[in-house]
Amino acid sequence: MPELSHRRRLLVLATCCMSLLIVSLDNTVLNVALPSLQRDLHAQTSGLQWTIDAYTLVLASLLMLAGSTADRIGRKRVFMAGLVVFGLGSLLCSLAPSLELLVVFRMVQAVGGSMLNPVAMSIITNTFTDPRERARAIGVWGAVVGISMAAGPLVGGLLVESVGWRSIFWVNLPVGLAALLLTLRFVPESRAPKARRPDPVGQVLVIALFGALTYSIIEAPDSGLTTVLPYAAIALAALLGLLWYEPRRAEPLIDLRFFRSAPFSGATVIAVSAFAALGGFLFLSTLYLQNVRGLNALHAGLWMLPMATPAFLCAPLSGRLVGSRGPRLPLLIAGAAMTASAVLFAAFEAETSNGTLAVGYVLFGIGFGFVNAPITNTAVSGMPRAQAGVAAAVASTSRQLGQTLGVAVVGALLASGIGSSPYRQAFVSAARPGWWVLVACGAAVLVLGALTSGTWARRTAERTADRLQENEVRQAAGAGV
Repeated sequence: MPELSHRRRLLVLATCCMSLLIVSLDNTVLNVALPSLQRDLHAQTSGLQWTIDAYTLVLASLLMLAGSTADRIGRKRVFMAGLVVFGLGSLLCSLAPSLELLVVFRMVQAVGGSMLNPVAMSIITNTFTDPRERARAIGVWGAVVGISMAAGPLVGGLLVESVGWRSIFWVNLPVGLAALLLTLRFVPESRAPKARRPDPVGQVLVIALFGALTYSIIEAPDSGLTTVLPYAAIALAALLGLLWYEPRRAEPLIDLRFFRSAPFSGATVIAVSAFAALGGFLFLSTLYLQNVRGLNALHAGLWMLPMATPAFLCAPLSGRLVGSRGPRLPLLIAGAAMTASAVLFAAFEAETSNGTLAVGYVLFGIGFGFVNAPITNTAVSGMPRAQAGVAAAVASTSRQLGQTLGVAVVGALLASGIGSSPYRQAFVSAARPGWWVLVACGAAVLVLGALTSGTWARRTAERTADRLQENEVRQAAGAGV
């Protein structure tokens, strides 16, 4: 791809950030609308989990396919297709007459969303070639997540209270259309020098793994362990199949050699942990504020601001720190803040006091604001640019898988704890195990951030990148022969 002017690069970044905005905004807006959905569509806790997890599950399952496809047939082409499908899915969600169809249409949204974030990150990586400039661009990218967290609860609360929950999906339509027009005008086409072949077996195994695992977790409280045990067995078999099959392919869907890099492996697990914490945090907070405290959607959205504002402010600071000092400091701050926040809720019942509730929200917002930039930068900066789409897709998949598992596990623990008890009286004690899960997630970010950002870890990343580059050269030479 030819070198673009500074103005053109900024326009490309803005366009890519618009796609991230609608994908991220959709989740934060929907969380505020969960109690309204519960009343209007007569949904149980597991039904609310599926409205979120159907979306993140399909995203997680298809992101790597979308990344490799974009590298093969053209990133701009796949990105534009994603904007169209996501907009169509949003329109269908706003018209859904039942919970079951809403879940189906959320999956349509996710098919489009899978073509947006990893492809946009690949476009950014290939547009901003200078490491420091790329780190700053990724910081801006991370700030957009903060914007979605800040704007989502407020926009969602206003729309739910004034128009109804269906209107939350209308927000995606004008933003998606603007991003589509800007892509047509300013985003150049790019693709990997050598096309990667499809891996249908690997794709089926990924879908089986994520789908069976999520189903077994969500449905366990209602259906019982005996009923979900076959699905857990399917998930285990799919995982073992991936570990056996993928290394034997010349061009696998998941290149397991990436994980020889300690920073890349650390970033993957940190992404799962951080976004599991986010998914569980938003799920518990929304239900508590509206169903236990009795706040309406708008007031619940205002209560989310102490979390969303720090996330928005800290994300660009994190990007600058990554560019100047590397990923360790932002990850340590993120892990410490997220752990402290979860401990307040798990050990001290922070939600029962306005002061401690606000402090817990602020700490979590700081932690989440610092975690995004080092994850993304670590995932893509140590890999050959020809595989930027696949590496970015693995990072994005880790985020979505984490959020899926966070909602599934925390929701299942909440449903098991409440049982047949009165909802308002049982909620605080029933949520306690879920908060301890979030403590573990924050601690994982802290420990792995310290372990995988040192000198030895960087050396493993350099060796991995060299081997991947050598393999690309050998494959290209073989194709030439």
